[in-house]
Amino acid sequence: MAIRVALSAFIALIVAMGIGRFTFTPQVPLMITEHQLTLTSAAVVAAFNYLGYLCGSWNAMRTTTHVEARLKAGIGGAVILTLLSACVSDAWLHGVVRFAIGWASGWAMVLVAAWSNEQLHKYGRPGLSAAVFAGPGMGIFLSGLLAVFLHARQVSAAQAWCAYGVLALVLASLIFRFLPRKGELHRPETTPEPLVLTSGLKKLVWSYSLAGFGYIIPATFLSQMAAARFPASAFAQFVWPIFGGTAVLGVGLGIVMRHIGSSNTRLAFNLWAQALGVLCAAVVPGLSGLVVGSILMGIGFLNLVSLSLQYAREMAPRHSRYMAGLLTTGYAIGQLAGPLVSALSTTFTHRLEPALYVAGAGLLVAGLLVWRRDPGAA
Repeated sequence: MAIRVALSAFIALIVAMGIGRFTFTPQVPLMITEHQLTLTSAAVVAAFNYLGYLCGSWNAMRTTTHVEARLKAGIGGAVILTLLSACVSDAWLHGVVRFAIGWASGWAMVLVAAWSNEQLHKYGRPGLSAAVFAGPGMGIFLSGLLAVFLHARQVSAAQAWCAYGVLALVLASLIFRFLPRKGELHRPETTPEPLVLTSGLKKLVWSYSLAGFGYIIPATFLSQMAAARFPASAFAQFVWPIFGGTAVLGVGLGIVMRHIGSSNTRLAFNLWAQALGVLCAAVVPGLSGLVVGSILMGIGFLNLVSLSLQYAREMAPRHSRYMAGLLTTGYAIGQLAGPLVSALSTTFTHRLEPALYVAGAGLLVAGLLVWRRDPGAA
């Protein structure tokens, strides 16, 4: 039963996050080539997505009714809206669709995390909770490899959206019947006392928000950076699946090292690895800078999600869904700020590098915020 829950949650995050949210990254070069977007408008469209993610995660954190329906709508909505993207060519319409996908994935991320975490603890398999968060990375890896295949065949952006949507539809059909039934995600009779935000929890929320800001600029434009620097190189298309693959490996590495040091120490090192990756992508010349940057960013990308939730659970064990929602909301605010900074960078300097420097600095500060353990944590 625990394996079924973990696998269902894992695939749900592949669909809602890895495909629904993040296939925009390999699509950016195609949409720019077809004059659907510019580098600046792509940043604005991405910001709409992160605004939707903010709204969806906030709603998921606060809602007490139709919780299971929201989870299923988040997954189903990601599938339908990915397919709908094939019918859209205007930048503003892409923004509307990305906003809706962001909202759907915000529902899915918070509620899948809360459901799987609770069920796996119930079945005595909490170690599987970390594996669930490899889902977005696996989605990025699979859709990234599909993007390489599609780009090699010079398909249109619309055809690529259809391919991603069909992949999401197939995966979602495998798990829909295993998702939580009514009453499994909200039980009023077990509602705990109100959460008190300690200094440790506040630092964690700030750190996680900066993590969202720091990673999202390279994560949004990694494929475009590779395409712009190496337009004739087929290998440049592999930068995005490398990011996704190392994100999955990072989760595995986190599981292996879960007994080494404290959760907040491991979280800090993950954030600093991402900071180094962002700076490598910005300053190291050649394809090696993007590849090394992708590996370092990928290793920390999803592992810090499970570590942040673990650290939050240690400090507030009876508020897992609320803390998942609060952290995801902070992350979404950081993500929303990222594309706006990149839009300013490309508008005034015609380069992404200044925005990457700011992103790297944000990740360094995020690690410092959680480096020292709060005295109130278990």
